Amino acid sequence: MTSPGPAPTHRFSDRVADYVRFRPGYPPDVWEVLEQETRLSDLSVVADVGCGTGISSSLFLDHGCRLLGIEPNAAMRAAACEQHASNPRFQAIAGTAEASGLPDQSVDFVVSAQAMHWFDREACRAEFARILRRGGWVVLLWNTRRTTPGFMAEYESLLLRYGTDYSQVDHRSIDENKLAAFFRPGGFATRRFDNRQELDLAGLYGRVMSCSYIPQSGSPPHEEMTADLQKLFDRYQVAGKVRLEYDCELHWGRLSEAG
Repeated sequence: MTSPGPAPTHRFSDRVADYVRFRPGYPPDVWEVLEQETRLSDLSVVADVGCGTGISSSLFLDHGCRLLGIEPNAAMRAAACEQHASNPRFQAIAGTAEASGLPDQSVDFVVSAQAMHWFDREACRAEFARILRRGGWVVLLWNTRRTTPGFMAEYESLLLRYGTDYSQVDHRSIDENKLAAFFRPGGFATRRFDNRQELDLAGLYGRVMSCSYIPQSGSPPHEEMTADLQKLFDRYQVAGKVRLEYDCELHWGRLSEAG
């Protein structure tokens, strides 16, 4: 039986440097759709819940929003503060999805990028409803790796083979039924966009090591994983790089029918 991994709020403490360098960002289409469909603007106050190292925060800060980054992991929160140190519109807060520390009805948008699957959904739903202003929106984002035949399918197999609890923490477990239950009765909309990374061998290794379920250096599984990753890269590289392909999933909606 696979042993349980560390608590969600501590899982990435030793992965921060790789997370900052090698996790993908989010395409500009996300802003454009939200601007059109929800009237997101530079006047919006956004709570980025589970903001991590601040990757998702950049999308909203770059368009002038005031951004409150809620992140319980101290190492990741420090990285977000470093990344956005020069931006006075960014504020980091040591809160959780279930207890953000924000005042009632204080934000226009609650955003969760690559993080919702770690939360207690019922508890965070109540917290989101508390901090949102009337008519406010919840936005959920994930970069979901494709598993098309070839490199992407073999990369997925490598993660399944060496990931300590990969299948238990995969965000794809949150399907449309679970999303519908979360957004009830307000309903939600979905859009998907192409996203990708072009990585050399060092970048591919860093991308793998940014995953909390991959064994750390010094263990036999890590050495075996590294050798298999090298073989995978050699099989599929073109001009010294491979391409990781994603569907960027955007879900947005209100938590009530009133708006």
